[in-house]
Parts: sequence; C-alpha cells; structure tokens
Amino acid sequence: MAKAKRKKAFEAMGIPEGDRAILCLDGGGIRGILTVQLLKKIEEVAGVPAYELFDMVSGTSTGAIVAGLVAAGKTAVEIETLYVKLVKRVFKVKSWAANRFLNPPLYSKANYRSALKDIVGADTTLQKACKKSGIDLLITAKDVAAGEEVYFSCIANRGKKPAYIGTYKDVLLRSAMEATMSAPTYFTPLERFVDGGVTTFNNPSLAAIIEAVRYSNEAYSADNLTVVSLGTGCRPQFVTPRDVANPPGSDVAFWLQWLMTESGDDASDQQCYLLRTKGLWPGIDFRRFQISLNSASIRKLPNRPLGDIDDTKADWLYDLDDKELADIQLDNVKYFPVMQAIGEAMVEFIEKEAGRRKQNPFSFDLVDAKTGKEMLVARRGDVQRIKQQMKSQVWLDKYSS
Repeated sequence: MAKAKRKKAFEAMGIPEGDRAILCLDGGGIRGILTVQLLKKIEEVAGVPAYELFDMVSGTSTGAIVAGLVAAGKTAVEIETLYVKLVKRVFKVKSWAANRFLNPPLYSKANYRSALKDIVGADTTLQKACKKSGIDLLITAKDVAAGEEVYFSCIANRGKKPAYIGTYKDVLLRSAMEATMSAPTYFTPLERFVDGGVTTFNNPSLAAIIEAVRYSNEAYSADNLTVVSLGTGCRPQFVTPRDVANPPGSDVAFWLQWLMTESGDDASDQQCYLLRTKGLWPGIDFRRFQISLNSASIRKLPNRPLGDIDDTKADWLYDLDDKELADIQLDNVKYFPVMQAIGEAMVEFIEKEAGRRKQNPFSFDLVDAKTGKEMLVARRGDVQRIKQQMKSQVWLDKYSS
C-alpha cells in the first residue's frame, strides 16, 4: 500500500505514524458475527481493508476463521458473506445419535473442510496467503499431545533472509484454521489439536504481542505498537451468595459448565488489566471492544429490531432477558441474527462515544476515563457486604463447618 494511503488510514484510526498495528480476534463460535460488524466499521473509518490497515492479524477459533480470511485478502464485507455461509454449513449434526456428553462429537467437519478448501484454496500455505495480502498472521491451537499452545504464525522478515519467518509458515492455512476451531465435544480433534481457546488463549492479544515482539526478528517492538482487540461477547455468570454452596441442578454439571466459561473470560480480563496497567508497557496502545451478554449491558446500546427468530418472543434487543442472553452458546445458530444485531448496535454505541470524545470510532480504548472499567462489560461488585462479613468472627464461624 502506498505510504500516503497508509498514513491517511492511520490518521483516521488515531494510530501514531511510527507504530505497527495488530488486530486480535477472540473466539466464540457463532458470536463471531459480532466481531465482523465491528471490523466492517473499522474498514469504513480507515478507508482501507483490514489486511492493508494492520501489520498483523491474530485469531482464535471463530476469530481465527476471520483472521484467516483477512490474511487471504478478503474485505470485511466479503468476510461477512462467507461467514454467514460457513455458519449455516458448519454446525451439521454428525448423526441422530450424536451428543456432546454421551456420544461426542456433536457435529461433523465435512462441510467446514469442503468450504475452507473452496474459500482459501487447497494448497494455500500461511506464507503464500501472507505474501499475497501483505499482512502477518497468527492462529492459536492447543496441542494436547505436547501439552502446550501452538502459534501457527507467519511474519515478514522486513528485507532480511529468509523473507518470512515462523516455525509453521509452510503449513496449509486451512489446516491451521481447522485446528483452532476443533472444540472438544463439538468437533473431532485434528489429530493432536483442539480449539485454541480451551484454556487461556481465547483472547489472543497477549499471544500476538509476545509472538510479534519476541519472535519476529525485531520486526515489531513493544515501544511502538497499537493493538486493536475485538471480543465476541462475554458471558458473566452471576450466582447469588446463597446458591454458591448449593447450585441448581447437578453440582458436577453446574461447576463444569461454570469453569469452562469462566476460565476463558478470566484469562481475557487478566490480559486486559495487564495491557492497561500504566507504566508497564508505555509503548503499547491497547484498544479493547467487548460487551457482556446480559441485560444491563444490552440496555446501554441503541435498541434494535431482531426480526423473526425461532423459539424466542424477543422482537427487539431490549426484550432479551438475562436467561435468554445466557443461552447464546457458541453453536446456538438461532441466535446468529441476535449477535449480528448486537454487533450493529455496538457500532452505533462506539460512534456515539467517539462523537462525545471528538475522536474517530476505534481510535480509543472502550473504557470509562474515570473508572478505567470497560463501558459495555457489566460487573457486580459487593464491596461493603464483603468487608463486613470477612471481618466478622460470628459470620466466619457460622460458615466454618
């Protein structure tokens, strides 16, 4: 891309001219359509496709699908069309007897494999895609056999030899894109690989920074880095103090589901806290755009019609209650238009906030300047109650057995 065009795009996004820019995309199944809405607006603001705006794109699971399509030279509008087709085809039940818990996996990969082969090419490697589009790429996956997270990456060596670096730069792009979405019980593992987001890497921001700064042969520096991180909607699980000891239903099922959801969200939060800590990495401009899927956050957005959705009485965003929002699992295809509407409303919210700040959309971190807390992620603090209870001998002895 011409320097003048890139300079104009950076100015529109509020990215310092000397910075390198990284785009990070969370996992989340069908909720990835929210990410695509944000990406469409980013390209509109910048005036260029993501593969020309950013130096690197990283992704996990559904985020890696979008990242792979960015690296393949697709615009956000093209990605949306392809993503809708993929979602309609990917969640194909393997057989009448398939069940996530009793007879996993629930879904077949046949359609997904066929679609990826058509979209990105049968023989396209990471290096071939990155060379064509001009953007570096990172896709995460969990290697169960080796007990470690694997970074499928390809980074341009900036005039040095070899032209591209990355241990796995010559693997097929569609192989990496399948490895990262192989969520246990939903899909069969790709031999040794399962979904990259099953542990702490569902938000790939820190992984991307580490890979770029530590392993790129000085192509990236933590002194001049802008990181734009797009979520897919987190699902905070609020349990009343009374129900913690005796949760509804089976204790084992409850805590397994709670742990599977909470571990990824907690890891993402810790990354954000780390990257937002003043003075720790002063050269990194971190911008996170996330929303929690509960009514408190949804009602901060502009209300929007949802259209005709099966098995729900909700006609507008504000009709959705906490129970229904909590049901938006990664494979719940009926909620696909809901997540699309949330993404569109989130774009409106960001535009309004940008106007209030007198900045362009996505040129800032979506946090409250006074509190430092994310504007669209709801939390439930209970400070006074905790302070009183935890200093009381009577209260402690009552719960000591």
